[in-house]
Amino acid sequence: MTSIGGAASSGMVDWNLAVATATRLMRPGPDVSRDEARAVVAELRRHAKASEEHVRGFTRLGTEETHDTPVLVVDRPGWVRANVAGFRELLKPLLDKMQERRGTGTGNAVLGAVGGKVTGVELGMLLSFLASRVLGQYETFAPATRDLPAGASGGGRLLLVAPNIVHVERELDVEPHDFRLWVTLHEETHRTQFTAVPWLRDHLEGEIQSFLGETDVDPMTVLERVREAAQSLAGGRPEGEEGDEGRSLVEIVQTPAQREILGRLTAVMSLLEGHADFVMDGVGPQVVPSVAEIREKFQQRRAKGASRLDLALRKLLGLDAKLRQYRDGERFVRAVVEEVGMDGFNRVWTSPNTLPTKAEISKPADWITRVHRKPES
Repeated sequence: MTSIGGAASSGMVDWNLAVATATRLMRPGPDVSRDEARAVVAELRRHAKASEEHVRGFTRLGTEETHDTPVLVVDRPGWVRANVAGFRELLKPLLDKMQERRGTGTGNAVLGAVGGKVTGVELGMLLSFLASRVLGQYETFAPATRDLPAGASGGGRLLLVAPNIVHVERELDVEPHDFRLWVTLHEETHRTQFTAVPWLRDHLEGEIQSFLGETDVDPMTVLERVREAAQSLAGGRPEGEEGDEGRSLVEIVQTPAQREILGRLTAVMSLLEGHADFVMDGVGPQVVPSVAEIREKFQQRRAKGASRLDLALRKLLGLDAKLRQYRDGERFVRAVVEEVGMDGFNRVWTSPNTLPTKAEISKPADWITRVHRKPES
């Protein structure tokens, strides 16, 4: 197993242990032969390449030269390794701050080592749960590793999780070739968003770091939320604590400044997810013959979840908010495009000042008025 960074087992989280735990606990993928697996990987790569042209033509964003980020078809362990590398990079300032608060004495160092292993195991449990559910992902903050290359201009890679795509297409009983292309259209839209809009990555990272920088809680409070999520996954939450399943991880750090930042982040993520859904549906009828059937079945699957445990975890991890982002963001994009056209909508990518606010996501006309208002004579 490849180590995640140079000091992966030090500090607040044992990252290597997280990878090992997730890999050990994750569900096996669908039953496919070696030849079938090779064919799926090859087809996903072809679809990813074809999706670039489809998405660029529909969105009018980017050029062939802007796509410097790799497309990687991975299995579930590969997805876990990639995400742990990304988490470690993004959370480093916060974890360093938490480590400083804990102290550097001998006793604290021992507690830190033990706590890091405990947290590594619990993070691994969560990743094992998520690893079987993610179909694709554009990793915005991905550092390059030996096994997982990233974009030359500061990170980024597109991951397509082959076993999960095969599992869902079988579960939904849809045409496999159509479903695979449909998924890559969505993920390629995210890749296009970040490669065609150079300032977007730095803006998003700045907002996230500002949010984390405002965190002023005891380190164990943060880790306790991870523990709660892991206990939910293991069925080990103590009786009488069922009410806690309504809390998401982000709700532990809600200073006024953080609420303001979180509102902006929510708006951006709603825009990005909604735009991807809008593009996927817009391009779909031209290139995916069974897109209507796929969309209907996939929406039903999104809405119902798998079980009470699944719903509780989705709530705790904030995944229910992500589902709302798809819906709200798609409605925003559709309303704006209908009113001012695709070129008018694309003014959203001009600068951070033209991004919609959280309120404007719900009221697209307000964004149109603000961004497209005529200069006063």
